[in-house]
Amino acid sequence: MELPKLNFQETFDFKFKKDKDKFFIYDLVRKTYLLLTPEEWVRQHWIHYYLTIKSYSVSALITEKKIVLNGLTKRVDLLVTEKTQPKILVECKAPQIKLTEKTFEQTARYNSIIGAKEIILTNGLQHIHAFFENGEYQFYRPD
Repeated sequence: MELPKLNFQETFDFKFKKDKDKFFIYDLVRKTYLLLTPEEWVRQHWIHYYLTIKSYSVSALITEKKIVLNGLTKRVDLLVTEKTQPKILVECKAPQIKLTEKTFEQTARYNSIIGAKEIILTNGLQHIHAFFENGEYQFYRPD
């Protein structure tokens, strides 16, 4: 399987397996193999980033958290917590998905339910970072 090189300085040690003609990647948070989709490839990079580079514990990361937005059940891709409080909401798109104002607004709507101080919208190649302050999002480039 040909996986795109994503825009991370680090390289991570992923575990893969193949069953019939499908590929799976090991999720350190859920402790199971998941179907390797383009979006999952991006999410697993962020999980490894927070665990290995930022030294968060597995218990601080929540994946596929269900929320209800306008009566519809949605799932957030990755939520980073600190002392059980939402800190960073990471919304992952497949690398070929263009990040637009519309995809950012979707992430902001999810965050209106979650209440994280920071959101990251990413397709693995491009990462958009924003803090929520004084009722609006302030975009920034991380160090």
